[in-house]
Amino acid sequence: MSYKFINGYTNGFGDVHVVDLRSDTISKPTQEMREAMYTAEVGDSVYGEDPTVTELERRAAELLGKEDAVYVPSGTMANLLAIMIHCKQRGSELICGDHGHTFRFEQGGPSFIAGVQSALVKTQEDGTFDLDEVRSKIRIDPDCHEPITSLIVVENTHNMKGGKVLPIEWLDKLSMLAKQHQIPVHMDGARVMNAAVASKLPPSRIARDMDSICFCLSKGLGAPVGSLLCGTKSFTAMARRYRKALGGGMRQCGIVAAAGLVALDKMIDRLKVDHDHAYKIAKAIDDMKSDMVKVELNTVQTNILMVYLDSTKISATDFLQRLADVHENDTFKVNVRATTRDQSCVRFVLYHEITDEDVEMVVKKLELVILEIHAKNKLKSV
Repeated sequence: MSYKFINGYTNGFGDVHVVDLRSDTISKPTQEMREAMYTAEVGDSVYGEDPTVTELERRAAELLGKEDAVYVPSGTMANLLAIMIHCKQRGSELICGDHGHTFRFEQGGPSFIAGVQSALVKTQEDGTFDLDEVRSKIRIDPDCHEPITSLIVVENTHNMKGGKVLPIEWLDKLSMLAKQHQIPVHMDGARVMNAAVASKLPPSRIARDMDSICFCLSKGLGAPVGSLLCGTKSFTAMARRYRKALGGGMRQCGIVAAAGLVALDKMIDRLKVDHDHAYKIAKAIDDMKSDMVKVELNTVQTNILMVYLDSTKISATDFLQRLADVHENDTFKVNVRATTRDQSCVRFVLYHEITDEDVEMVVKKLELVILEIHAKNKLKSV
């Protein structure tokens, strides 16, 4: 099931405080970003004449330890471009996790646009795959009946697994396996800066053995739009060519790229605040010792928090509805918005506009709702 959210209702009460934790994609640019956009020097980016874009691409490549980078409208386009470039033979197949974003949430682009088949491996709870299963999916000397294994795709941090950071030791082993079979590895690093902050590793170390990697400016980094796709110069040259075919050739886009430069300068280190906020909410839930609403506290690593429900007692839809609703007898008026993965799981995502006060209000609303759930179920059992 894709992520769903509920706006809720307020029964006309005034002074309702809204805390929107649906995704970090809803974060808005900072004042410094807005000022940078207003004064940005621009040119025709398709012709390679936008100096702000050129500088953003240079900085991104340097940060990830790659030869070059290309600015694209979205992470979905970045992933699709990487797949199209690496899987250049007709009849190609990529290997990815069954909960990976490229498979679950990119509308089947690898198949219906790139013409690439996906071979799925089970995504483990930490976002990794079993390397023996990966090895079993690699088609060695395929005959005329089989597709050609052309790419392995990983996701870091892993969205569906609650913002988990892929262990660097596992990435090293996966890279060695891929190199043995001359298969490139692409990292969907939409939130790789969160991974870098959480693991205390430079982004270039995480990306070191990746043949290509992308990251989003428009999530936790707070910029309004755009992703960077990084790799070799020959790789990005092809990415620019394919980007044009997909309609991603933006012209004077230095206006939005300027916000990306501010994001690289000011927004990476502060991601720890988002991580701390997610942990604080998780700790409050864990402290309630509920058997109906739970978290796995020791696995909360970054800005994404998964809350697990006993769906026989409360569905995710009903849980989200109560978080969003404001009733007359509520001791404080707060509308908390989140999303649901399925009827037994709710997702909260933290970002730079969520304050300490917002977190406190979320905790209070969660405590209220959890106590209500237990009271209702106690009445049912009487």
